[in-house]
Amino acid sequence: MPIEFINLPENKNFLAIDRKYSSFKNSKIAVLSCPFEKTTSYGKGTSKGPKAIIEASHYVEFFDEETLKEVCFKEGITTIKPLEFNKRKGKNALDYIYWNVKTLINSGKFVVTLGGEHSISTAPIKAHFESFEDLSILHFDAHSDLRDEYEGSKYSHASFAARVAEFTTKITQVGIRAQCIEEYNFIKEKEINTFYAHQIRESGFDDLLINKIISTLDKNVYITFDVDYFDPSIMPSTGTPEPNGFYWSETMCLLRRLCAERNLVGFDVVELAPRKDFTFPDFLTAKLIYKILNYKF
Repeated sequence: MPIEFINLPENKNFLAIDRKYSSFKNSKIAVLSCPFEKTTSYGKGTSKGPKAIIEASHYVEFFDEETLKEVCFKEGITTIKPLEFNKRKGKNALDYIYWNVKTLINSGKFVVTLGGEHSISTAPIKAHFESFEDLSILHFDAHSDLRDEYEGSKYSHASFAARVAEFTTKITQVGIRAQCIEEYNFIKEKEINTFYAHQIRESGFDDLLINKIISTLDKNVYITFDVDYFDPSIMPSTGTPEPNGFYWSETMCLLRRLCAERNLVGFDVVELAPRKDFTFPDFLTAKLIYKILNYKF
């Protein structure tokens, strides 16, 4: 059956923008929420991430003082009614996400997928891989997520990149600082470009490193962004925080250069586990999304 998308009203959409700029017909950008959580293994709550991001986005300024843009008005951003997973899990859940993302791409939308746990990312990555030639995956994360399976599941949040590697190994990872030896060996065997946190800190997160990261990427790039890439001091609201993470300014330098030198075709942001007592990480994640869009367009 054809998929019919319902876009959310102003008081529930990304940035709380007027229907003139958020209807499906008038929008170039589509935000798709996938509040899926089945395999989280430490902290819980990622299923609440998309809603928290949308709510926090209502306090993000429309005007970006760095790029001098108001992308929400220039391109339009439609926010799709969140997917309902009910009893779907594993491959069934991924197929459900895949067909929704694929349909949005075929409708001419630039798709931003919100998770949920990181296992969901395999689906939008596959949809974009099939839609764009010369595609590289840029993976921001504290973890490699290359375990063949974890806690009995091949579709674990710790295995999403292993599932991606089954159809492409054009993967560049940035910020990695936690993995098992099997993942380390897999990276060597498959020649996956991995920039470890300790190496980045030793050499410096500067233009030379950014040049090196971008040089590993093909013409078209898809970003999958796990918020635990950030340091826990600014991103405590995530299930598996790791010390020695990264900060806003250095990350924006890389994203700005990436969007200037490569064609960003889509992205997802995952693993926010919001806390009622501390909402700043929700806002940071919402601003990250809007910042990437301003760099892209």
